[in-house]
Amino acid sequence: MSTVLFAIAAYLIGSVSFAVVVSSLFGLADPRTYGSKNPGATNVLRSGNKAAAALTLLGDGFKGWLAVWLAMRFGEQYGVGDAGIALVAVAVFLGHLWPVFFRFVGGKGVATALGVLLGLNGWLGLATLVTWLVIAYAFRYSSLAALVASIFAPFYYGLLFGVDAKLLAVGIMSALLIYRHRQNIANLLAGKESRIGSKKK
Repeated sequence: MSTVLFAIAAYLIGSVSFAVVVSSLFGLADPRTYGSKNPGATNVLRSGNKAAAALTLLGDGFKGWLAVWLAMRFGEQYGVGDAGIALVAVAVFLGHLWPVFFRFVGGKGVATALGVLLGLNGWLGLATLVTWLVIAYAFRYSSLAALVASIFAPFYYGLLFGVDAKLLAVGIMSALLIYRHRQNIANLLAGKESRIGSKKK
């Protein structure tokens, strides 16, 4: 029962859409109405407000980290083991993708996934972040960087910790992240994908 409660709490934490909340606080348009229509930091950046985009990025990453940290810090005393932590990791990610507070219309999960990885292990999160930064800097496509990083994340986890329930959680997140980027994949192949920093249309 404790594991279920932790997972529900994680889902609710993940359901807080910082792109929508921050945009509202800054008096910006709802990010679900312009650009890629994705409530995430990259789309908020298309508004031209870098501060709002940065806060969105930090908020979405923080909630992923927080849910995992809470489970790892307090879960053991309530009988929440590695499998429970893996469930929490997936739950907070699902909350971001399909948030109950925003009619189940969420983001693609890049920042939240990074926060989850940092919560599981700092080196794991750092390796994945460096992968994203290298690809983003080289090609200027946030989506391409996210896809490459998501492919490498399970590999990094397996290399560092071997096969366990949390590796399965990382794999599930990676698969969902790729699924959420299916339109971006089509745009990349067609040469229509927006580059980082391009303004909203």
